[in-house]
Amino acid sequence: MLEPNRALVAGVEVESDLGAWVVYETPGHAPSHVCLFQPERRLLISGDHLLGRISLYYDYGWTPDPVGEFLRSLDVVDELDARLCLSGHGRPFVDAHGHAEGNRTLVGERLAAVRRAVAPEARTAVEIVPVVYGEPLTDANAAWRLSETLCYLRHLEVRGELVRTEGERWRAA
Repeated sequence: MLEPNRALVAGVEVESDLGAWVVYETPGHAPSHVCLFQPERRLLISGDHLLGRISLYYDYGWTPDPVGEFLRSLDVVDELDARLCLSGHGRPFVDAHGHAEGNRTLVGERLAAVRRAVAPEARTAVEIVPVVYGEPLTDANAAWRLSETLCYLRHLEVRGELVRTEGERWRAA
């Protein structure tokens, strides 16, 4: 097993031929996610935080509010004003701000859909998924959709908008 020679935590600088890359903690996608920013060239290595497409994923159950963490991390990265973004998937892209806004918008839409899904009555995550995504829960999408939906439910619970009831149902607070 290889041991790291330093922790990649906020503020650490990693030297390279291009100069120093500054570490920014960007949890949400994963609790330990980081991005690296090279300020002189305004280059951002975004990993899975910002991708070349709008695509949301959260690790459910590892932290109290992955959606809230993701939204705060979007603010952190957006403030860097990156000129070029190198993501973990897809081609490099230049509109980091637009991608951050696109993610914020999609999160907002999904949260609104969750609120609508529980407005008439308390529901389980399994019952909420088809309302939020407009498609049935299947073997192919169950893990992704349930994990994401549980993160939205948790976020709204932390904000005091939803209450978890007996039988793993959520209702408006």
